[in-house]
Amino acid sequence: MAQLPQIRIPATYLRGGTSKGVFFRLQDLPEAAQVPGAARDALLQRVIGSPDPYGKQIDGMGGATSSTSKTVIVSRSSRPGHDVDYLFGQVAIDKAFVDWSGNCGNLSAAVGPFAIAGGLVDPARVPRDGIATVRIWQANIGKTIIAHVPMTDGAVQEAGDFELDGVTFPAAEVQLEFMDPAAEEDGAGGAMFPTGHLVDDLEVPGVGTLKATMINAGIPTIFVEASAIGYTGTELQDAINSDAKALAMFETIRAHGALRMGLIGSLDEIATRQHTPKVAFVARSADYVASSGKPVTAGDVDLLVRAMSMGKLHHAMMGTAAVAIGTAAAIPGTLVNSAAGGGERQAVRFGHPSGTLRVGAEAALVDGTWTVTKAVMSRSARVLMEGWVRVPAE
Repeated sequence: MAQLPQIRIPATYLRGGTSKGVFFRLQDLPEAAQVPGAARDALLQRVIGSPDPYGKQIDGMGGATSSTSKTVIVSRSSRPGHDVDYLFGQVAIDKAFVDWSGNCGNLSAAVGPFAIAGGLVDPARVPRDGIATVRIWQANIGKTIIAHVPMTDGAVQEAGDFELDGVTFPAAEVQLEFMDPAAEEDGAGGAMFPTGHLVDDLEVPGVGTLKATMINAGIPTIFVEASAIGYTGTELQDAINSDAKALAMFETIRAHGALRMGLIGSLDEIATRQHTPKVAFVARSADYVASSGKPVTAGDVDLLVRAMSMGKLHHAMMGTAAVAIGTAAAIPGTLVNSAAGGGERQAVRFGHPSGTLRVGAEAALVDGTWTVTKAVMSRSARVLMEGWVRVPAE
């Protein structure tokens, strides 16, 4: 057998919010992988270490969770009013599959810092000290994200005292604005509420008829009430991820919700759409102990939310799902708004398995249709390693 050398590809391993991923400049990828297709998907899977029937991604950069099996491609943007284009690939762990159907809100916080450090942003737009405003085109869903990146002595500032539940150490705050976050998904017509209702009766075989708020904002998300599926909203990962029956139930809810939202044409298509939509369950605020051992009191939060990602309960909260939570909370009548106590609000603090998170949204009813101009939240980002990744030449 011929011995082929490994190839080296410039890459940076970054934490963004409560996720980690391998970041590439488009120009640094092998020529065949600079365009969408099988070559790109195969390369990214090999970098991450998928597909891995052992579910560990030992022979790659992935961390064997939905939060750490991620890739990002960034390039200069030719789109007016934008600095860079950002493409996110969610790599399946045990299957040969890369899902390009949605964004990663957490890694969005690392795109601006990576783009500045990688020379992809016009230096004239980057102050030596202060805040650099990076205008990002999110290519997966066709939306604009504005990242406010702190700069010190001409370099991205990473150290700081901003604390984010789900991340062990403090870092510098990166504020993100998700502009017009209602996602334009195939078959959903770009509507924030693709069914035309704030709450639907969703029939799920084997589960029952559930009240559901199905929203396209940040990422398509199906919200149900915790009590309707036998939960309190205070659950941590082990309570669900060790329960095969519960995981199957959530996947069934996801499939039937996706069908109602027009995201898939038949139930069997859900197998090729692992990243979207998300399923989350909500409850009124209550006391609980976060996964770190930190107590969260009912008075600390407006409501409780737990969300599923890639078939498992997320350890904290996906950034895009946080946008969906903030948007739905701002619209009276949704299950999220009701769990938060009802009424009009421009921000909400919710409890998740790792602690709490605040997200804001500006919503308005225009000619009988709800619109959201932007959602805002803060994250942090840090370079963990930079240099090259190596993959077998084949």
